[in-house]
Amino acid sequence: MFLFVSLLQILIAVALIGIVMLQRRKQSGFAGVSGGGTQADMSGGQWQRLSGLSKVTVLLLASFMVTSLVLVMMSAR
Repeated sequence: MFLFVSLLQILIAVALIGIVMLQRRKQSGFAGVSGGGTQADMSGGQWQRLSGLSKVTVLLLASFMVTSLVLVMMSAR
């Protein structure tokens, strides 16, 4: 079971890297690095404004976190 979850996490990590690389940058230069967005970006209803790739990124990130927690719990036994 540990091997299966480990392989699943590796596959999710590779998919997450690929999805992030496919996304279009919103800002260029150092403003994007330091989070130089405006306050309008932080308004409510953010999930509806996300593109399809962004939604896949969020889902892959959540599944990566879950598999990480499962691996930690399995290794603690």
